[in-house]
Amino acid sequence: MQVLSSLKSAKIRHSDCQVVRRRGRTYVICKSNPRFKAVQGRPGKKKSF
Repeated sequence: MQVLSSLKSAKIRHSDCQVVRRRGRTYVICKSNPRFKAVQGRPGKKKSF
């Protein structure tokens, strides 16, 4: 999975790509060609016990 600064270029790669937002991150999902997966966003805060 690639970490990209711009997901607009990742969306143009394939017609089956979907841009999805989950838990503050933006993902590009492509079921027909999984190598086009991408993620954008910072990791969340880690819980310390």
